[in-house]
Amino acid sequence: MLIPKVIIIGGGFAGLSAATALASDGVSVLVIEARPSLGGRATAFRDSKTGERIDNGQHVFFGCYEETFRFLRRIGAESNLRLQRQLSIDFILPSGRQSRLTCPPLPAPFHLFAGLLDWDALSWPDRFAVLKIYRPLKIARAILQGSSTSKVAASPDETVRQWLVRNGQTRKIVSLFWEPLALAALNQSIDRAAAPPFVALLARLFGQNSTDAAIALAALPLDETYAEPARQFIERCRGHVMTHASGHVILTEDGRPQVVINGLKSDPCFVICAAPWFELPKILGEVPSMANTVSAAAQTEACPIVTVNLWFDRPVCNSAFIGLPGRRMQWVFAKQLIFGDQVSHMSLISSDAGALVDYSNQDLINLAIQEIRDVFPKARETIVRHATVVREKRSTFSTAPGQPKRPSTKTSVPGLFLAGDWIDTGLPATIESAVVSGHRAAQAVRALLPFKN
Repeated sequence: MLIPKVIIIGGGFAGLSAATALASDGVSVLVIEARPSLGGRATAFRDSKTGERIDNGQHVFFGCYEETFRFLRRIGAESNLRLQRQLSIDFILPSGRQSRLTCPPLPAPFHLFAGLLDWDALSWPDRFAVLKIYRPLKIARAILQGSSTSKVAASPDETVRQWLVRNGQTRKIVSLFWEPLALAALNQSIDRAAAPPFVALLARLFGQNSTDAAIALAALPLDETYAEPARQFIERCRGHVMTHASGHVILTEDGRPQVVINGLKSDPCFVICAAPWFELPKILGEVPSMANTVSAAAQTEACPIVTVNLWFDRPVCNSAFIGLPGRRMQWVFAKQLIFGDQVSHMSLISSDAGALVDYSNQDLINLAIQEIRDVFPKARETIVRHATVVREKRSTFSTAPGQPKRPSTKTSVPGLFLAGDWIDTGLPATIESAVVSGHRAAQAVRALLPFKN
């Protein structure tokens, strides 16, 4: 294999979006991934008992994920997502009553206000409180569009809850709508998570088109949804992908980056480190000029997610996904209704799961079964045939005020760039943040190439 012009370390959304963007321009790339398969923290595995493919955590896409959809279109995988026409979510309220929030196809952000004003889970004072969000959303949208403004949509020192309270949101609308949305987006309690990344996401969700807030779910396991199509695209463009390939960066005598792959040195023109923040000390620890970035990565707190997959002997709900506000498992996904008859399990998700992550598997399974039977009467007479637990202890990074500053794409080392959801995209740890960072890294490399090869 010829020495590639660009080596990308990390085969998740960030690395694959960067690699495919460059490969589509004829740039020779090599993606290396330390794990046995591509996908990073967004992949799937085969259950040994049932043979079903299981995501290592449920990932949700939104219609406003412009860069993610651009990446999927590039690799011919956009049809692997099923996008709602408008935002519509079923909730089972703490009282046990089921209620649906639907935003009508009105111009944004009025579709959000109309949907919440019509939502029967809220009292009229709670519904009218949402109108107070209009002004900060307008400011956030202006900042997103690059308009000149001296106003700040959210202070970096305030939490999401403080921002919501400051903008007149009632306790009930916070607990039933804003908190479930923030937990899903930030994977962190609204009492800990910083407001700016959440507000930046809201500006995308509720600031342009009514479909931007619509939810999209992968109709295939995650690795089949994007990772393998990306591999095939890269290889069609004469690039290369290596799994089981551990790599770290060293510098040549003249300060250029080299990558040591499974003990062998490679000397590309450019390197994109698209590994998770917690891998940076291992990958960049031998690069003295990156010490501050490595130190910041090492000091950044992680937030866990716990997923419990349950196989019942019969279907127990009629919705593909349902929010469970106020419960320890906040969302449930009926995978058969999403994937089709090739699977039969349900996935229950607990975000910001620090209080649960050290539970035994059986305790987590028992908790999930109890919560399912509490909210779905049909489940009370069912038999649980099988169950699995997935813990992602470092699923996302903390956005809490006081966390280390997130780095930019460009580094102090010529030819070395960073990508990953942790990079300073302004967004929380979402798929869109990862892809935005990957495309930025590819653009930075492309700007230094005098011609395509």
